[in-house]
Amino acid sequence: MTFILIVVLAVILLVVVCVIFVGRALRRGEDGNSTSINNIKLKEANKKLAQNPKDAEALYTVADHFYAQGNWEEAYKTYTTLTEVGGSNDEFTVYCHYGICALKLGLTDNAYKGLTVARSLKQNDFDVNFNLGIVEFQKKNYEKAAQLLQSALVVNPEDAATLRYLGHAFFKLNRHKEAMTFIRQAIDIAPDDKESLFVLGECYFEANQVDQALKIFAFLRSDPVMGANACLFAGNINANAHNYDKAIENFEIGLKHDNIKPDVALDLRYRLATAYLKRNDIGKALPLLKQIQADNPGYKDVPVLIAQYQELHSNKNLQIFLMGSQADFVALCRRSVMTYYQRAKVKITNITVTKNDWADINAEIDTPKWSDVVAFRFVRSQGTTGELVVRDFHSHLKEVKAGKGICITMGTFSDEAKRFTEARLIDLIEKDRFTAILDAATAQTNAGGAQKKSK
Repeated sequence: MTFILIVVLAVILLVVVCVIFVGRALRRGEDGNSTSINNIKLKEANKKLAQNPKDAEALYTVADHFYAQGNWEEAYKTYTTLTEVGGSNDEFTVYCHYGICALKLGLTDNAYKGLTVARSLKQNDFDVNFNLGIVEFQKKNYEKAAQLLQSALVVNPEDAATLRYLGHAFFKLNRHKEAMTFIRQAIDIAPDDKESLFVLGECYFEANQVDQALKIFAFLRSDPVMGANACLFAGNINANAHNYDKAIENFEIGLKHDNIKPDVALDLRYRLATAYLKRNDIGKALPLLKQIQADNPGYKDVPVLIAQYQELHSNKNLQIFLMGSQADFVALCRRSVMTYYQRAKVKITNITVTKNDWADINAEIDTPKWSDVVAFRFVRSQGTTGELVVRDFHSHLKEVKAGKGICITMGTFSDEAKRFTEARLIDLIEKDRFTAILDAATAQTNAGGAQKKSK
């Protein structure tokens, strides 16, 4: 019984093998016959063209052969001749293929002409609507591109390229929700499309779905093509959220990529430098800013930043006043008050800090000639301080019953602020004078420390 079963199985296996081999042989024969027939047709067409270069039927055969082989240049030349000669029985295919060949060769205007004629002959053809949609996309006519691609999608709803271009067209039109829908479908079919994944990240960012966007850009950071741009986006998202350490990490990774576009490299360096400045790391920011200036002297506000932070980097008092911690800032202001009047007894009675804008210090000043309450306001800015701040300080003087006010800034005061104080007991101290006061206070403090050590 077992022997009979083995024999039956062997016979069945032999039959299956024979069927497979016969099938393959038949297919090879069919392919061979098809190739042979095509070659015969091509030879006959070339003979006809040798006798009559305007033979429409022969031109169609030759053009169709080149088109099937993907030889776009030769196919385009032959279809061009055919459109000039006319007389083809399949005018739609002639103009459709002519337009597609032109598109493959980057001849956008000719592609548009050919595909437009083809569409006038057949409205709902997939190839015509898809390729004409791409032409409109390349011409930045995104509304028309979207309409044509949607028509193509009706015929072939699961074509990845159509979904892709349709999603990109909607993104260009700032219709981000629709763009996301089609791009996600395209990526499901073609997951290696990194460019579409990047655009999907941009869509999430524009739709305020920042976490989703950040995941995509973090995933693309190492991509050799999209990586630098992905790092730029991820870094900007983190910088906007004040996560400067993560922002710096992303910008630094972006700059490690090879073959970065010059504009992307400049932006990465600029963003990295500004992130360092936000973290008060001037020493790392300045070389980046100087490199940017060497590559592009007028880039954004780089010359201003270099001038501003070059001085900050070399002037510790200035750095503390503008960028130091609140404790260090207040300590510097206290020291300025204590040494502002020579040979005076100073008793600080109150210190208040308003956000990170300014510090108010009230002090009782006793000199050999006069005694009074003096209010100091230290405005934490390098810009121009306007009249409103000075008016507010004047109100503060009345509240604390100060006989005099000293308003200090590391920048300048506006003309309106200066006019406001002309008839009032308020002195305005700008950067140059205040820097001298700080230097004197620092020298006095250092001298006092040296005397203590010597004792």
